Amino acid sequence: MAEVIWGLATSHVPAIGAAMDNGKTEDAYWKPLFDGYAPARAWMAEHRPDVAVIVYNDHANAVDLDLIPTFGIGTAESYEIADEGWGPRPVPPVIGDPELSEHLVRELVDGGFDIATFNRLKVDHGLTVPLSVYCPEPGDAWPCKVVPLLVNVLQYPQPTAARCLALGEALGRAIRSYPKDIKVAVFGTGGMSHQLAGARAGLINQRFDRMFLEKIEHDPQALAALSREEYMEQAGTEGLELIMWLVMRGALGDDIVRIHDTYHVPASNTAAALALFEVTGASRTARAAA
Repeated sequence: MAEVIWGLATSHVPAIGAAMDNGKTEDAYWKPLFDGYAPARAWMAEHRPDVAVIVYNDHANAVDLDLIPTFGIGTAESYEIADEGWGPRPVPPVIGDPELSEHLVRELVDGGFDIATFNRLKVDHGLTVPLSVYCPEPGDAWPCKVVPLLVNVLQYPQPTAARCLALGEALGRAIRSYPKDIKVAVFGTGGMSHQLAGARAGLINQRFDRMFLEKIEHDPQALAALSREEYMEQAGTEGLELIMWLVMRGALGDDIVRIHDTYHVPASNTAAALALFEVTGASRTARAAA
């Protein structure tokens, strides 16, 4: 049976990817951010999953505003690289796991979640930057397969934080019910506080960010109790992306150990953070019926 072995929460700022792609990681502006990643990267390199389920949002590269599902899962064998701004990143294609994807879609639909299925999907920096945070030098291929899980954080009404935590809990059960013996990591991406437009453009709320980093380990229910309006008020309109961290957190279960975290301001015009958790004890191998 499949195991959930660790969870990674990380910002997916496009400029972080550009800094890696253009050899800027040792520049004075970027070095503190990437130094903060180093302990997590070293640990993850020693604990490689077979598959990463990456919870992210598309930035109108694959899904435009004409049709945005609340939740969706990619079921393709591979995913092309796409992006705005600097253009598609010079990184390897993302290889999927259609069998696991189809299992997750079925289990989540049967569990009461209406999941859109993407049989073809291009993936942008929302997914590729977290992959690079995990593995900065993939060579010709990423070290694991990927199941993309998309969340609508762009168009109102976005799912509530409580619904995202519940989705994560169902996702964890679905992964652990998969009959193959594989190791799975779950990524929650986006955030932290930032706003890209309007009167509050440039907003960063370090107090809220640090509260979130503290509570996501042992009190995710407190974070799930916040409304979308509270998230946008405290963390900015784009800071609402933090609800995707709750999908990751829900999938891990109760028995976790924080391996490392780091927080940095600013990365581009956002607050950036990373939090890495190992799944231990019963949560690692709990079955769907648990």
